[in-house]
Amino acid sequence: MSGGKGVVGIIGLGIMGGAFARNLAAAGWHVIGYDVDAKARRALAKAGVTIASGTAEVARDAPTIITSLPHPSALAATAEAIAKAGVKRRVIVEASTFTLDDKTKAEERLRAAGHVMLDCPVSGTGSQAKVKDMVIYASGDKRTIAALQPMFTDFSRKTYDLGAFGNGSRMKYVANLLVAIHNVASAEAMVLGMKAGLDPKTIFEMVTSGAGNSRVFELRAPMMVKNRYDEATMKIKIWQKDMAVIGEYAAMLGCPTPLFSATLPIYAAAMSNGHGADDTAAVCAVLEAMAGVTRKGKGKGR
Repeated sequence: MSGGKGVVGIIGLGIMGGAFARNLAAAGWHVIGYDVDAKARRALAKAGVTIASGTAEVARDAPTIITSLPHPSALAATAEAIAKAGVKRRVIVEASTFTLDDKTKAEERLRAAGHVMLDCPVSGTGSQAKVKDMVIYASGDKRTIAALQPMFTDFSRKTYDLGAFGNGSRMKYVANLLVAIHNVASAEAMVLGMKAGLDPKTIFEMVTSGAGNSRVFELRAPMMVKNRYDEATMKIKIWQKDMAVIGEYAAMLGCPTPLFSATLPIYAAAMSNGHGADDTAAVCAVLEAMAGVTRKGKGKGR
C-alpha cells in the first residue's frame, strides 16, 4: 500500500463503506478504517486497509473521514468520538442515509469542535459501489467539496455539488423513493411473467431489451431469476430505515406518495418472512408466495 495520494479514514466498513475502502486503497490512498464488526475489520485488512482500534484513532491519523453507518445512533456516537478526540480540523464526509435532523445534530457537534462535516449520501447499490458505478450527492461547504474531488473520483462515477448542507440528503430521498418503487415493480413484473408460464431468464432478457426496463430492474432482476438473495447489495433490514426516513420527510412536507406507500407492506412482509438479512430483491419471493408461484428446481430463495 503506497498511500501516495494521501490518507483517508473510513468509519463503517459494511457493504458500502467496505467498497469505498477497497476502491480507495486500490487507487493508492492510505485507508485507515474501523468498524464495530470484527468480521468486517478482518476482511478489509486483507484488502490493504489499515485497521484502527476505534474512531478516535481514525480521527487522529486521517485528515478526511468518510462515515458510512447503519443507524443514526452510530452517527451520533461517531460525531461525539471525533469531537472529543482533541485533533485539529477534520473533514467528515457523511455518506449514510439519515434524517436531516440526525445529520444536522452531528454537523453542529462537529462544527463546535472545529471540524467540517459534509452531507454526501450516495446513489447506488453495493454491487455498483464495488465497481465505482455510483454517484455522490454532495452538499455543504463548496470549497471543501471541490478539494475532495480527486478522492471522490477514486470511488465513484460522478460527484454533484448540490449546494447547502442537507440538499444531498433531500436528493437521496427522491432517488430512493424511485428505487423503492422500481424494485417492487420489477418483482411484480417478474412474478406476472412466471405466473403466465414464462421462463424467468427470458423475462429478464426481454424486459431489459424493451421500453419497460429500468436500472433497478437490471441490478435486481438477476437475483430474482436465480431466486437467490443472500448476497445482499442492500439488506432489507437496513432498507427499512431508509424507507422510514423517506416516508417521514414526505409526510412533513405534506407531499403525497401513493406508489411509494403501496410498496411498504411488501417490504414489511419480506421482513416478517425472514428476509431481513437478504437483498431487497427478495420482495419477489413475497409476491411469488402471494401469487401461488412454485418454481421447479429453484434456488434456496435466501
